[in-house]
Amino acid sequence: MPSDRLMRIHSAEFQAMAERVLRVTELTSRLNVLPFEDEAGKAELFEQILGRPLPARVTIYPPFYTDHGLHLDLAERVFINQNCTFLDYAGIRLGERVMVGPKATFITVGHPVDPEERRGWLSGAPIDVAENVWIGAGATILPGVSIGRDAVVAAGAVVADDVPPASLVTGSKAAVHRRW
Repeated sequence: MPSDRLMRIHSAEFQAMAERVLRVTELTSRLNVLPFEDEAGKAELFEQILGRPLPARVTIYPPFYTDHGLHLDLAERVFINQNCTFLDYAGIRLGERVMVGPKATFITVGHPVDPEERRGWLSGAPIDVAENVWIGAGATILPGVSIGRDAVVAAGAVVADDVPPASLVTGSKAAVHRRW
């Protein structure tokens, strides 16, 4: 689905995605129970999850979760702490030297807000994180967000809009925007 668009849930494309999700769930389940020092085992599983070897000097501390894996693009020197989730079907790119705190979540897919369309469609948009960004613990990055170079996303922040370069974003307060 990489790009901003909708996918019908009862379609061949959705079925293929669902099959990949089951396979990657099995692979991440195996990854997350390996002994921490089993570098060869982790490297082999990451290659199957991502469809290619991890780039040089990328560090990922399990447990690690992704639903698709093939659309997760990690540059060199990325650091991902424990218990992070990457729902990457619409594409996630992390630039060089990005640091991701524990329990951070990146979500590229969702459902339409309209109750009549919600169960029939998936919506999605890619996430792009530029170089030297720090994502704090427990932050959530939502579909379609771009985060500029050198920015910091504070712990617990929910990011629904683009983040300018060299800025700090905070906050997680929910607010009612409309009713139906």
